[in-house]
Amino acid sequence: MTENRGAAQASEPAGDPAREPAVKPGWQGRFYEDFEIGDVYQHPLGRTVSEADNTWFTLLTMNTNQAHFNAEAGRASEFGRPLVVSTLTIAIAVGQSVTDLTQNAFANLGMDKLVLTHPVFAGDTLFSESLVLAKRESASRPQAGIVTVKTRTLNQQGDEVLSFERTFYVHKRGADRARSTFPTAKTALRP
Repeated sequence: MTENRGAAQASEPAGDPAREPAVKPGWQGRFYEDFEIGDVYQHPLGRTVSEADNTWFTLLTMNTNQAHFNAEAGRASEFGRPLVVSTLTIAIAVGQSVTDLTQNAFANLGMDKLVLTHPVFAGDTLFSESLVLAKRESASRPQAGIVTVKTRTLNQQGDEVLSFERTFYVHKRGADRARSTFPTAKTALRP
């Protein structure tokens, strides 16, 4: 019988200490060339909305409708509890899409056909996905293109809570203004 049954396995050696470590860039986002009409991107991060998120966003944006921050007003409503302010839901949907859509964008050009289809409450977890509707080269900016997507947001039960179309300018791969701004380290990163 071996005495080390539950002992941790030795870790692998760190490699040749004389070799320079290989830098592996993280996800850099999509460039104009990466968008294909008809592609759907399911954005990776869900977001649970808290009561504090709702209250703070409502008050930060100076929304004085008590349906969003007064529990008594919420209980008296047809929903029986405070609603999450719709502009917070929109902001979360746009934010969730950045990693897939606009990491390399430099301007939003418009939002259209915004529809709020289901109430959102504190405790709901929101997920968003986007469908590429159109893309075209920019006539005035040769290092960029214009992309239009339809984004929708679902709650944890799969109910669609909103949808909208958004058009944005996005850099082409290799564009001067799309280069990384990550600084060069003065010393090497070593184990």
